[in-house]
Amino acid sequence: MTSVSLASVSKVFPGDVVAVNNISLDVADSEFLVLLGPSGCGKSTTLRIIAGLEDVTDGEIRIGNRIVNDVAPKDRDIAMVFQNYALYPHMSVYKNMSFGLELRYGGNSLHRIWKRLTSPTEAANLAAKRRGIREAVRQTAQALRIEHLLNRMPRQLSGGERQRVALGRAIVRQPAVFLFDEPLSNLDAKLRMETRRELSELHQRLSTTMVYVTHDQTEAMTLGQRIVVMKNGEIEQIGNPMEVYDRPETRFVASFIGSPPMNFVAGNLTQNDGKLLFVASGLKIEIDQKQQQNLMAGDKQRNAELGVRAEDVIVEKGVIDGGMNSGRVSLCESLGDSKLLYISVNSELSSKQGDATKLVCRVEPRAQIARGDDVRLRFKTENLHFFHLDSGDNLVLDRG
Repeated sequence: MTSVSLASVSKVFPGDVVAVNNISLDVADSEFLVLLGPSGCGKSTTLRIIAGLEDVTDGEIRIGNRIVNDVAPKDRDIAMVFQNYALYPHMSVYKNMSFGLELRYGGNSLHRIWKRLTSPTEAANLAAKRRGIREAVRQTAQALRIEHLLNRMPRQLSGGERQRVALGRAIVRQPAVFLFDEPLSNLDAKLRMETRRELSELHQRLSTTMVYVTHDQTEAMTLGQRIVVMKNGEIEQIGNPMEVYDRPETRFVASFIGSPPMNFVAGNLTQNDGKLLFVASGLKIEIDQKQQQNLMAGDKQRNAELGVRAEDVIVEKGVIDGGMNSGRVSLCESLGDSKLLYISVNSELSSKQGDATKLVCRVEPRAQIARGDDVRLRFKTENLHFFHLDSGDNLVLDRG
């Protein structure tokens, strides 16, 4: 059982390109940790640093109790699975899966070593090792449901089958840590879902430390015990899936986690007759009592950006007198299990529909609301977020 630790790690490429900027991260023994972020955020570089494929500019990497900064990748007891499978095209599935184990014995395949043996004891020992390799490959292939593919060549396999072979090759080595670099990106939607489930079951069965890189928030939410959200080479937030969804620490995290993305509306927080209100173009919302202390912090008025998820807006047919908190449906999207409504909020300040505040709201799939309908809006105020316009920090959270 092995943990992974990064302490104040940075990676700067030639030309002063900062890929990873002073990040510290602890991956617990047996944890499934996901590094999530857009292209160029530093997540794959971080994974390659753990693997030893990139040297660090500053900082310390530990795998278990060992500092591995100067340890070669092959000696770090890790196995890595890539997006492009990286199978040997001239080897069968069996040989692809067994090759790494065979290399442990003198750097040559076992049948070549066999030819050089002179001692019966050596021959017996090697025969036992060969049986062990065959059994390890067989058990792994059975678990991944690829036993029937062992004699095939990679060119004869589908994308999903190739990815299972790549997983199997990593599993038979029994590494201390698994590293996954966007392994599902080349698969279609159905195969991605199936392979996600298999990876989750694999982790439960092996209880091995796993670090997984993806730009796909669905993969992160469904696979990770914890998620590390990265941006511009830095860590924005670390938490379990529901923490980063329900309590995003920054506007970036709020915008990156969730589908459809969170709605954002710039406006003002104002105290009026003992109540705290958020006022924006076409909206006036009374703030939940529990959120008020952190939001105002002694100010009578401050600018902020409202963040509200699609499921936290209640949409009803009809228009409120005075026009506030109401709008018109410009588009409906049926998703089967729900319906998305794109709503242009009414505003006396908007002379054109294009200038109006826009909200995306999620309603029941059979809600009797259609394009062109006038609607009124209510908000689940306990679930609203407010972000600082400059820093992007979530003003609702108590940072103690």
